[in-house]
Amino acid sequence: MKIAAVGVHVLDTHVIGIESIPEGSDGQLVETIRMSPAGTAGGTAVVLSRLGAEVSSYGAVGTDPIGSVLVGLLGAEGIDVSGLVRKDEHQTSASVIPVRPNGDRPAWHCIGANGAFTLDDLPLPSLEGITHLHLGGPEFLGGEAAGQLLAHGRSIGAVTSLDILAPGDPDMLAWIADALPHTDYLLPNDEQVLGFTGAGSLVEGAQALVAAGVGCVAVTQGAKGALVVTADEVIEVPAYVVDVVDTTGCGDAFSAGFLRGLSLGRDLRGAAELGCATAAQVAGGLSTDAGSYDLAKVEAFAGSAERR
Repeated sequence: MKIAAVGVHVLDTHVIGIESIPEGSDGQLVETIRMSPAGTAGGTAVVLSRLGAEVSSYGAVGTDPIGSVLVGLLGAEGIDVSGLVRKDEHQTSASVIPVRPNGDRPAWHCIGANGAFTLDDLPLPSLEGITHLHLGGPEFLGGEAAGQLLAHGRSIGAVTSLDILAPGDPDMLAWIADALPHTDYLLPNDEQVLGFTGAGSLVEGAQALVAAGVGCVAVTQGAKGALVVTADEVIEVPAYVVDVVDTTGCGDAFSAGFLRGLSLGRDLRGAAELGCATAAQVAGGLSTDAGSYDLAKVEAFAGSAERR
């Protein structure tokens, strides 16, 4: 599996043990402060690399120290970062995520360089030889440009996948509509599907997205697991039982596990099971790159863990 992860790359800073925001200029001791690579392209790239794929990242970061840290963390995961362009006029996209004791995780986010990434930053000849093209955050490119990129991916024989960062909204779906007919696998969450389509059920919403041109919709449902819908079938896969530490990045981890499963020849159910098992590794740690999981560990977990 040789995959290009294109689009949103973010540096997340998790702060663990936040009970409240201190008043005025007061301070507060916390348990942990940790930085990690994230985003619908960057986080997925990290997990795919751990699962044995050959991964190249394409996107935009700033020339600031945040960008240097993000590029360094991605490179340490074995990802080819030569496709990440540095933009002097924009800061690197970053989030600060205070995690409360009950697991709630509000966030502060700066879009930064992700909003400045265009197809001009991605030389299409550099994609030759890939087997998969994953676009995270098509809303930043717009549907027409995203459609051009995915169509090019298909023209060189790559499997295409799409993960949307924005919340579900019919106007957002209209904005990226041109990309859908060129998408083999759409990887949203349940709230996005219902918000995009206004459907009365998740199955109906996923079916509406298939009718809009997507080949397959694989939807994450949090603790309920995943739902996979094509024009011919509906598959439900339960989540695995795990002691949850932090759910940040679980969607990206599912996407990576699902795509990796397909690349290994698994059917849709088997790929979704690998996706759920991969997401469980992330939920049990702090951020997408927590721990030291690999494909063998995830498969062993899936073979022995309890399911909901």
